[in-house]
Amino acid sequence: MKSRARYLIAILLVVSVCSKASHGGGEDDNEQKKKKGVTYDGTSLIINGKRQLLFSGSIHYPRSTPEMWPSIIEKARIGGLNTIQTYVFWNVHEPEQGKYDFEGRLDLVKFIKLIHEKGLYVTLRLGPFIQAEWNHGGIPYWLREVPEVYFRTDNEPFKEHTERYVRKILGMMKEEKLFASQGGPIILGQIENEYNAVKLAYKENGERYIRWAGNLVESLNLGIPWVMCKQDDAPGTVINACNGRHCGDTFKGPNRHDKPSLWTENWTTQFRVFGDPPTHRTVEDIAFSVARFFSKNGSHVNYYMYHGGTNFGRTSAHFVTTRYYDDAPLDEFGMEKAPKYGHLKHVHRALRLCKKALFWGNPRYQKLGPDTEVKYYEQPGTRVCAAFLSNNNTRESNTIKFNGQDYVLPSRSISILPDCKTVVYNTAQIVAQHSWRNFVKSEKTSKGLKFEMFSENIPSKLNGDSLIPHELYFLTKDKTDYAWYTTSIKVKEDDLPDQKVHKTILRVASLGHALLVYVNGEYAGNAHGSHEMKSFVFSKPVKLKIGDNRISILGVLTGLPDSGSYMEHRYAGPRSVSIIGLKSGERDLTENNEWGHLAGLEGEKKEVYTEEGSKKAKWEKDGERKPLTWYKTYFETPEGENAIAIRMKGMGKGLIWVNGNGVGRYWMSFLSPLGKPTQTEYHIPRSFMGKKKKNMLVILEEEPGVKLEAIDFVLVNRDTVCSYVGEDYPVSVKSWKREGPKIVSRSKDMRLKAVIKCPPEKQMVAVEFASFGDPTGTCGNFTMGKCSASKSKEVVEEKCLGKNHCSIVVERDTFGDKGCPKIVKTLAVQVKCEKKEGKKDKNDEEEEEEDDNDVDDDDEEEDNKEIIVLLDL
Repeated sequence: MKSRARYLIAILLVVSVCSKASHGGGEDDNEQKKKKGVTYDGTSLIINGKRQLLFSGSIHYPRSTPEMWPSIIEKARIGGLNTIQTYVFWNVHEPEQGKYDFEGRLDLVKFIKLIHEKGLYVTLRLGPFIQAEWNHGGIPYWLREVPEVYFRTDNEPFKEHTERYVRKILGMMKEEKLFASQGGPIILGQIENEYNAVKLAYKENGERYIRWAGNLVESLNLGIPWVMCKQDDAPGTVINACNGRHCGDTFKGPNRHDKPSLWTENWTTQFRVFGDPPTHRTVEDIAFSVARFFSKNGSHVNYYMYHGGTNFGRTSAHFVTTRYYDDAPLDEFGMEKAPKYGHLKHVHRALRLCKKALFWGNPRYQKLGPDTEVKYYEQPGTRVCAAFLSNNNTRESNTIKFNGQDYVLPSRSISILPDCKTVVYNTAQIVAQHSWRNFVKSEKTSKGLKFEMFSENIPSKLNGDSLIPHELYFLTKDKTDYAWYTTSIKVKEDDLPDQKVHKTILRVASLGHALLVYVNGEYAGNAHGSHEMKSFVFSKPVKLKIGDNRISILGVLTGLPDSGSYMEHRYAGPRSVSIIGLKSGERDLTENNEWGHLAGLEGEKKEVYTEEGSKKAKWEKDGERKPLTWYKTYFETPEGENAIAIRMKGMGKGLIWVNGNGVGRYWMSFLSPLGKPTQTEYHIPRSFMGKKKKNMLVILEEEPGVKLEAIDFVLVNRDTVCSYVGEDYPVSVKSWKREGPKIVSRSKDMRLKAVIKCPPEKQMVAVEFASFGDPTGTCGNFTMGKCSASKSKEVVEEKCLGKNHCSIVVERDTFGDKGCPKIVKTLAVQVKCEKKEGKKDKNDEEEEEEDDNDVDDDDEEEDNKEIIVLLDL
């Protein structure tokens, strides 16, 4: 009878706790659980009746390959994500009106089904405009040429085509039963993208368009909520969401009390354009921003990007590098970028331990000092409580008192206490391992490459079809980056100055992006703009002759624009052409001069980058390396299984193909302020090579005098792994679990450890650095400080050499160290991993399995033991 009574009491307590939902502002959770599909209230999304903390990451299917997708998705799952966000890329799915492509890298359905197989949710961002540093912001070029069209406003032609596209994509998803209401993974949709940035330009028409877009998707009744990011006045039930780096501080909140706080883009780094120096956002800053957002009623964060990938072919927007968001938790090649990957995995785990308090607790706030504060959630009458202790001082640590206990907080950090007592995680103290990426020259291709060459013919006179130069986007129609402009000028003998004293100068003012100039068939030079200033002026001395002088200009694009209002009226190409220095004065050739035009290059039309197309060109042995030359060679598939890149040292600017697959644009001659190219290595997925032993490499090079012999292929690894752990850090959050309202240890040994792990099937073969003391630097670049335990390296070698993974207790007794007693010591370790011969150790397999399966165990424990939990309250 006693046990039955306890059981009945537990049931009553469950009902009581669930019914309170005191800061939710929505329906009773028991009512919600009866519903299928996805609903929401002011606390969170409710998926098939269950509240979820959503940790999401952007992974774009066209920016990797189907062969890479399973690994990337699985790593995202192990990294603590439960949701994948992707845009839908209208322009590549419908490159010509009414003709669709969903094959290969564009197989959206396959991508979503793979996510579903891993047990993850999906957020689908439809567009029609996506920006994404993607060519034309995802809008098909042909839509520019629809009569009387204006993008992203209350314009009937634009709305007509947008609705057709939206219905096409959502119809596919419904047919495949991919919405959560059908048992599928899609829990959230987005229509439009960051519309606030252009709203003022369209005034009332913009407001009508946004209402129309919201009504369109909601009218389809697909059983999921819809979101508009950076849209303060998201209409009706559409949720307004935040994009940025610090939405916990910048987001004003939902525009209605019954909408949840969602963060659709937490930028993990800054995208790069050619001419940029390296950029980096620290994981400490990202983790701080995530903890802060969830401490302020946030329930969903999406990392943009979680895996950046590659802008293959000509898919990047103007001046955007081929490598995209390489500083994300998964780098361009799909490898874990540590510590960003591991430290964020740990914050997800810490927040999951707080789930019940965040969903069913009452929010409380205490300001403790000028830079310190506490945000906590507690359920009255129970011991359910979670706290976030914040130090906002960016330079100094602070000690604060909370619940009668002192807590030391490093500068600009948040400590997470899932029971309002135990620090399981601090955003500034990284227990996760670090890594360094290596580019190792391939042995199979290191003997040098033998190139053949095929130079473009330079048109001197095309049939005149205009009295002014045509606009470059209009000429190329997104089928090519290139278009020729030809014109001529007649010069009399008495027009020419004494060229020993005075120069005649050809001046071309262009709206972007780059150009090459020939005069009478001779190369005169090139010029280009930049992402910030697309317009530029080519101005160089040229040799003119008496009589007819032919001027040939090759207009060059680096992608279409991807943002801003009135994109359909954005222009590029030569706008003013003149000759300066003639005795008769400046001669303007822009107007009332016959201009001929030709889109594309001869090699493109013959498709010389394919095996069949290459037979249509007359290739010659490597000779004079002129501008506008195609280079072809064959190379062996590099050894092993590591990712592959081609290093384009010695080259200028152009495009790369491997076996007919577009690798992307390269630009080595556009140097950053540091005097180096923005990107040197260019990813070649192994699937581009298939099972071939010999592969065809074709390069279109725009500039003269390049050094082909400097090109090589490299294998990419992260076989340099490190740890950097201070003796005052909290133990790994993986050491804790929830039992009811309590946070308890998972093991008897709760000492702080530095854990180092090689990639699968590799072992530690050398300890390259070890110091327990005051070392400085980062993985790949550590240096000794003034204080270091003499046995540092010896201890690490004994613990780690020959193993796939090892752990070292971070305390002075481990190293027999009594020196420098007044400083807080740090253990810095760097080891080298190499391929392990033979079978994988059983211990290695067990560790990997544990690591893979520990992502959701706390959620499961809470759900399965809810009644038992409440018996102890």
